[in-house]
Amino acid sequence: MDIKVSGRKLSVTDDMRAYVDEKIGSALKVFDIQPMTCDVVLRVDKNPSNPERRACEVTVFVRDNVVRVATSGTTLEAAIDEAADKLARQLRKFKTRVVDKRQRPSVRTPKEVTSVDLDALIEDAEDDDLVREKLVELTPMTAEEALVQTDLLGHDFYVFESAETGLVNVIYRRKNGGYGIIKPKIEEIDG
Repeated sequence: MDIKVSGRKLSVTDDMRAYVDEKIGSALKVFDIQPMTCDVVLRVDKNPSNPERRACEVTVFVRDNVVRVATSGTTLEAAIDEAADKLARQLRKFKTRVVDKRQRPSVRTPKEVTSVDLDALIEDAEDDDLVREKLVELTPMTAEEALVQTDLLGHDFYVFESAETGLVNVIYRRKNGGYGIIKPKIEEIDG
């Protein structure tokens, strides 16, 4: 297993690296599949008013999927232990979804989406308002698969290409609980 350990605002010692290899490595054994790589970032925040200043972020790349966990604690060991527990749970959830997907194969015929189609969906924004730009690779998937990716990444929303329609959709976490989906409205033009 390839586990890369790095530190932000701290230097990673051999003892820390061994502890991460032991704890995170045992969590990764839940879903032993190749290729799988893991990036661990250990961090110490300088805010003295925050009692949980030590943080551990784990990002696992499994084939075309990403599983991400971020935890914090009063000590690095506590943050690493909590991250290992959360990672094991996320990988178990991912493993059951992958097994279910294999048992229920679906036939997909995705529509080819061009950059012209995507440009038509995006309105021009002024450069002054743009804070960050992120390019995403749109892969055809069902809403259920997008929901899994949202959970695995720990994000509030996920942009994906609908396998049924070939159009860009957004799945998001609602403030009052549950999830919602945003789909483009397609108007038929009478010719």
